[in-house]
Amino acid sequence: MRAAFIDRPGAPLRLGECEPPKAGPGEVLIEVDACGVCRTDLHLLDGDIATPTLPQIPGHEIVGRVVACGEGAHRFEPGDCVGVPWLAWTCGECRQCRAGRENLCPNAVFTGQGRAGGYAEMTTADERYCLEIPEGIPAAEAAPLMCAGLIGYRSLKLAGDGRRLGLYGFGAAAHIVAQVATAQGRDVYAFTRKADTDAQNFALGLGARWAGDAMRPAPELLDAAIIFAPAGELVPAALRAVGPGGSVVCAGIHMSEIPSMPYALIWQERVLRSVANLTRADGAEFMAFVRDNPVTTHVRTSPLDRAADALGRLRAGRVQGAEVLIPRQ
Repeated sequence: MRAAFIDRPGAPLRLGECEPPKAGPGEVLIEVDACGVCRTDLHLLDGDIATPTLPQIPGHEIVGRVVACGEGAHRFEPGDCVGVPWLAWTCGECRQCRAGRENLCPNAVFTGQGRAGGYAEMTTADERYCLEIPEGIPAAEAAPLMCAGLIGYRSLKLAGDGRRLGLYGFGAAAHIVAQVATAQGRDVYAFTRKADTDAQNFALGLGARWAGDAMRPAPELLDAAIIFAPAGELVPAALRAVGPGGSVVCAGIHMSEIPSMPYALIWQERVLRSVANLTRADGAEFMAFVRDNPVTTHVRTSPLDRAADALGRLRAGRVQGAEVLIPRQ
């Protein structure tokens, strides 16, 4: 089968051939219909996040059809449409797992990092960590929900229920979360690069109340802010934008250094926190939400042999919505 590989940190993504996988015990074999391109893939490619085994097939926003079930796998049947997110396996025995925080399991394995991902024509997954895709959502539009949507949804929950919400960086995750937040009756304020009028207009078209320069304050104090862009300088900017008791959530898996800042920015019970990974409960809740509420993912699709180009557009900040690969195109 065709697949794309990370050979070593800093090396270009390589397109090649390999033997198709087989479903092991408790696993399903999946024909990949679509796989979203995530900024985490760039961090893996660059070596910002370690890859335990090389070469590795990246990709953790997978949607496809089950073609075979391994021994003991009974949750899905051949032909079922499933999603495969970043969280691929947890031990179920550690303190974090027992407390319902499997996203923090120190033994966790992640799709496209610790096991083969979706930049390939086929892949396998532990059926317990797969998600049921609501009917009627095309594979290419469902793929970004597996990470951009899920991490955004978890970030939104941890941001609290305040009405005035700031989103810093208006990429794949923010364009989904903006729709979720407006459906919940919140006011969304989108923060982008100063001159990025395309992103600002995109945000306004998705229901944002205001869009503007990320380094300047919003028209009014925010109740909470979520930072999706991996830029540490946005942390003090977001803290300045939220009012007393407000929350700032850092949603990325990797971020540049946060600059020194005065204590006054976090005083008055402001909260600064990060989001790590997701839980299966997050996945079930979010899939139920998108089943019952209109959420549209704006995608640009590319064949697998153009994966490097898609990653390049993401790196350059030239993506409106999400990039998605169609491996069997």
